[in-house]
Amino acid sequence: QVQLVESGGGLVQPGGSLRLSCAASGFTLDYHVIGWFRQAPGKEREGVSCISGSEGDTYYSDSVKGRFTISRDKAKNTVYLQMDSLKPEDTAVYYCAADRTWTVQALCLMGTDHYWGQGTQVTVSS
Repeated sequence: QVQLVESGGGLVQPGGSLRLSCAASGFTLDYHVIGWFRQAPGKEREGVSCISGSEGDTYYSDSVKGRFTISRDKAKNTVYLQMDSLKPEDTAVYYCAADRTWTVQALCLMGTDHYWGQGTQVTVSS
């Protein structure tokens, strides 16, 4: 059974950091591209960052470039999103997703019909 389980969300003050985890089961990262997406109330879903499971190629949206870092641990079949210098506008539900065929840029820009996690809430507020 294919599953993506996100964790690590929470409440943090502006300027703070959080690390999100996306644990995959039922498939291996090597043959997939994994992405982090977010959706705030009343806003469209945004592809934040994506990584290829095999080569580790990465893509970042302009809104998070220089502040967020995506990485993967093949041994743990897990993808991480390190979020630093958080801003109130980063507040959203964060989801991870996996796709077998897209490039990292394509996944982040277009999403996928393949696998999605259930999401984790990130709130940046003082």
